[in-house]
This record gives sequence, structure tokens and C-alpha cells, in this order.
Amino acid sequence: MAFTVRAGITAETPVQFADPLPAQADVVVIGGGVIGVMTAWYLAERGEKVVLCEKGRIAGEQSSRNWGWVRQQGRDHAELPIMMEASRIWGGLAEAAGEDLGFRREGVLYIAGDAKKLAYYEDWRDRNAVPHQLDTRLLTPAEVSAMVPMAGTAAVGGLWTASDGRAEPWVAVPALARAVRRRGVAVVENCAVRALDIAAGRIAGVVTEQGRIACDRVVLAGGAWSSLFLRNHGVMIPQLSVRSTVAATEPLPEVFGGNVYAADHAFRRREDGGYTLAPRGFHEVLIGPDAFRHFRSYLPALFDDFASNHFVWKAPDGYPDAWSTPRRWKPDDLTPFERMRVLDPKPNQRIVEQFRSRFQRAFPQLGTVRIARAWAGMIDAMPDAVPVVDHIPALPGLTLATGMSGHGFGIGPAMGRIIADMVTGRPAGHDMTRFRWSRFTDGSKLELGPGV
Repeated sequence: MAFTVRAGITAETPVQFADPLPAQADVVVIGGGVIGVMTAWYLAERGEKVVLCEKGRIAGEQSSRNWGWVRQQGRDHAELPIMMEASRIWGGLAEAAGEDLGFRREGVLYIAGDAKKLAYYEDWRDRNAVPHQLDTRLLTPAEVSAMVPMAGTAAVGGLWTASDGRAEPWVAVPALARAVRRRGVAVVENCAVRALDIAAGRIAGVVTEQGRIACDRVVLAGGAWSSLFLRNHGVMIPQLSVRSTVAATEPLPEVFGGNVYAADHAFRRREDGGYTLAPRGFHEVLIGPDAFRHFRSYLPALFDDFASNHFVWKAPDGYPDAWSTPRRWKPDDLTPFERMRVLDPKPNQRIVEQFRSRFQRAFPQLGTVRIARAWAGMIDAMPDAVPVVDHIPALPGLTLATGMSGHGFGIGPAMGRIIADMVTGRPAGHDMTRFRWSRFTDGSKLELGPGV
């Protein structure tokens, strides 16, 4: 399959999924990112009648805007076994979907620029990779240079996982949605779920902008919008939106086929012959009411790595945490989800030029590196950089799957399987304690996930 650089998935992208809205379903999935799509995949596999509602476009937000890494390396200790399952699923997903997803096992390399970072990587390997028999190993400076000869990079070593991979997000997720549709799931774009319908203390359906769907189970996989949706029903989660800027180069000769996390930037090979470039350690927090409300929850993360966080003092109008965005509405009101179909933030052009020039300096043999396009996405972040995947006791019948904190694309296939099993009363197959919603309310001390 030929992959080309394109403008991305936006509100202007033609609607691909417009199935008729049924009056009844077993499960309604809210959100058409990779988590929602893969949850619908496995629910259908278990014989459930499923409707997937997306307010804008399938993969229109972070699921098509991420780096495209499918990595086990550097994961939180509770995420790692789930991610290892996801990696196995990715290996057969293209065949199951009937389309090329751009998935290739080309490995992930972290380059350590100093002894402290190398020690951090070694500790992660010993604590996580070794117990799970993951094929992660430390590299010597000579091995790093032989693998990726980057000019001006004084590596003291590296961390390498050969079984890690990459895929093309804007290709993969819509392809998976098409496969889901063939499995009998009704997939509906431009169909915002306005509210849950609660009867006798539990979910009896959902109210969409196209009408009501009767159901007794709902999965909320709304990404950056999940907190806002829950707040309208009196449930709080300390979720914030973080802007991340990414760019794609024009086609270039191959310098490395996999994914690299260097000292000051990151890159991966693309199937269109270019590279996806991104900054290392640069996140933009858009300030709104929730940023103030949840400030104390985020203090440990801020103290741990203050330099990586940059603050934008006003979230744009229409964004989930904008000052002007309503926090309450009725099921027959026009909701924030309809006013902002697709979050399409502007990339930080200063940062684009910064990591473009760093990549060019690292590989002078490439000549002038030109950017084909740049974009940004809104990461649904949590204070500990760990997702919430749990039933919500205050809303019986609701399962929440959000706060993937930039990890969702790679882990999506396994998380979808887990969520589907939770919804249908089956064992999750993994210890899900770390992902519980109540960790924010039960007095537990939050444990920060890895900073890589």
C-alpha cells in the first residue's frame, strides 16, 4: 500500500461512517478514537449489539495525531503487560482488519546522553523488562553509534527493544473502524452523545443529537472530552488537555527504520518515506477552570519535571477547558461536543523549527530537511500519566476509559479487549488496580508513571 503525507483528519474531512442510528443496543461506545474503536471490535466479537457514536470524525483527534509509536519500552509497570499483549495483537491486526495499517517491527531506541539517564534506563529494564522477559537490552556507546550514527550526539549508551514497532495512525484507526463496521457495529460520525439517560438509578440509554438509543451499558472513551461529559453528570476526574506538536518531513533517505528518542528530539520512519519529528520533553498545558481546580493533583508531576511543562494562559474558545465552555446542559441543548466537532489545535511553529533543525544537524548527510506538514493534538492527561479504566459506581452501567496520557495508540488494541471483557462481566486478564477511578478520591498517594 502506498502511504502519502496528507492534511490529516479534521472537521472538513468527508464523513465516512453514517450508519442509521438504531433505537436500541446492548452497548453504546462514546468516542471514535483507537480506544473506542477497539472496544467496539471486541464487544462485537463477544456477540454484543454495539453502536459507536463519534461527535466529529473517526480518529479526528489524538488517535490520528500521535507519534505512531507502538512501544513496550518505557511503559509504566502496570501498563507493560497490557502493552505486551497489545504488541502481540498488532502483529496480526492488519490481517484481521483486511488492510495494511503501516505496522512494522523496527524497534525503539532511547539514547542516553549522560550517566544519570542511562542509570534510569537500566533501572527501568531491571524492574520491568526483565521480570516480564521483554527483549529490552542496554546498548554501549559503540552499539548506539553503529545503529544510528547521529552527528554531534555523545551517547553514553542506550535502551533498545527490537520487538517494538510503529504504525500510521491516520491510516490505521479509520481502517480498524471499517473492519468494526463489517463486524456488525453501527458507526456514526457527526453524532454527539449529549447525555446519559438515567432511570431507576442506572443507565437506561443515551441521548444523542440524532435521537435516543436505549441500552444498559455505555463505554465513555471520549479522550480530552471525557471529563467535561462526566462533569455534567456530577462525576469529577482530574483530567487536563495538553497540546503536543508534531511534524512530518518530505521523503528522505533512510537513516534508521524504527523509532528514536534522542537527547533533544524524537523521530520515527514513516511509510511515505519521510520522518515524523517531535520534541522531547515539551508539553503545553492550556489553562482553564479545570487547570486551577486540579492544580494540587498535578503538583507531584510538576515538581518531578517542571522544565517540560509550558503554560498557555488561555485555552481557546470551544476547547474542553475553555473559560467559555459550559459545564452543565440539558439533553435537548446544543452541547460543547457539537460546537467543536474536532479539536484541531495550531502547531507551535517555533518548536517545529527547533526539532527540524536538530534532526537536520544530527543527520547532515540528508542535506536540507523540509517539513511537509505540521500539526498538533490534545493529549488527555492524568496527574500520574496513567489511564482510568474502570466502572463508575455513581453511574451504574458506565465504564470509563480515558486519560491515556499519550499512550493510547499503541496500547489501544489490548485496552479495547480489556474494556470489552469488563463490560461483559469477564475477567480483565490483568491487574487493573492501578487504573481504578477511586485512586483520586480514596486518599491514595499517586504514583507517577515513567517520564519516558
